[in-house]
Amino acid sequence: MTDSDPVIAQVEQWLKDVVVGLNLCPFARKPLRAGQIRFVVSEAAGDKCTEVLLEELLQEFQVLDRCTESEVETTLLILPTQLRDFHDYNAFLDDAEWLLKRQGYEGTYQIASFHPHYQFADTQPEDAENLTNRAPYPILHILREASLERGLENYPDPESIPHDNILRVESLTDEEKQKLFPYLFSQ
Repeated sequence: MTDSDPVIAQVEQWLKDVVVGLNLCPFARKPLRAGQIRFVVSEAAGDKCTEVLLEELLQEFQVLDRCTESEVETTLLILPTQLRDFHDYNAFLDDAEWLLKRQGYEGTYQIASFHPHYQFADTQPEDAENLTNRAPYPILHILREASLERGLENYPDPESIPHDNILRVESLTDEEKQKLFPYLFSQ
């Protein structure tokens, strides 16, 4: 199912080709196939960007509250025009975590982060392991804690996922990287 919004279509393609295609998240295939992933494009802009983003994030928590897991398993809040600088995005994650706690959602939801310039601590920007969290746009991925816990319980060795992902992206050829991450090479 491809959305008519080009931003959503690009994120869906990344999800299919990278996250599911490379099996970076062994729990993503099922909700993607079942249409249980909610894709939302942020409309935040201008001087009040942070406030609007926090309001949109709160709205998405509330949408997940109203929906069953079989209706909406998870939400991707996509930020096509905001927080393009990774340091600004990273700083905003503190605000997002504050909102999660302040609204009483700690233990209910978790926010995973993706960004075109994602960089793990103690890595260099060009290190392949950063590709595991590089997406076409900054994204706030809202996960249901209960679903995550169930998935981890049923996964044979969840501690190996990050290491396996690093090995997987390190094994990609330059040609494969350009095909899977075209937005990193067209800037």
